[in-house]
Amino acid sequence: MIGNRRRTDRLRVLRWKEDPPTRGPDVVAVEEPLEIRVEILESGRLVEKSVSVTMRTPGDDFELAAGFLFTEGLVPDRKAVADLRYCQEAEPQEYNIVTARLRDPAAFDASLLTRNFYMTSSCGVCGKASLDAVEVRGCEPLLGSGPRVSPELIRSLPDRLRGEQPVFDRTGGIHAAALFSPEGELDVIREDVGRHNAVDKVIGAAFLEGRLPLGERVLAVSGRASFEIMQKAAMAGIPVLVAVGAPSSLAVDFARRFNMTLVGFAKASGFNVYNGDERIGRSAAQSS
Repeated sequence: MIGNRRRTDRLRVLRWKEDPPTRGPDVVAVEEPLEIRVEILESGRLVEKSVSVTMRTPGDDFELAAGFLFTEGLVPDRKAVADLRYCQEAEPQEYNIVTARLRDPAAFDASLLTRNFYMTSSCGVCGKASLDAVEVRGCEPLLGSGPRVSPELIRSLPDRLRGEQPVFDRTGGIHAAALFSPEGELDVIREDVGRHNAVDKVIGAAFLEGRLPLGERVLAVSGRASFEIMQKAAMAGIPVLVAVGAPSSLAVDFARRFNMTLVGFAKASGFNVYNGDERIGRSAAQSS
């Protein structure tokens, strides 16, 4: 039994909606650090090396760790990961450290841990250099046409996504990512205070089930489409990304370079297509 993994916290706030203001209960999303480690062979002995610390909403931590390790190019596939566990040495156990035990720790390239995960819009690296670096790390343009997604499905995704967010219902302050089939069947959805964490959790769930690549899935995200989210989707082989918010310029450049369909500002009344419009439309089966 894993301790009390609260995703929300109750507190009292001062609400200034009328004069005089009133105090009452409120609910906020929990945000805690998660350290992700890998167990590698160093000088003939097994040691745990820290890979990253991310601020996340507790829950689905193994999926988050697996998704991060895969989308950052640290593990190639499900077979490389023997198991994931919480830290055995922490006292008291806060369940904020996850270690990945590798099947072949001697084969792990430890130099990967010294590289900066600099794929961010604020790092000061030019866009072309960022795109080149993604290819160096094993991400390739998506091959094939991929699924065709109807305009009606895209218009429905924001409400579908919103309808499956219990933590957002209580807090109003959390992101979501979800995988859908081209026919609109919900595959998996995850919530987190971090946009990228929600995507890693979704991809991590598929990774742990051995279902990558996800060439016949649509990724829907509740926020904007950033370079990092496009990179994670491409690593998982996802050809279509639908964002409720706006895309960044580098996200559009990424979609064009890696042959991905990118939709932004999706809502019931319509959406914008920034690349890959050939995947949008009714298939023969959908039209019949």
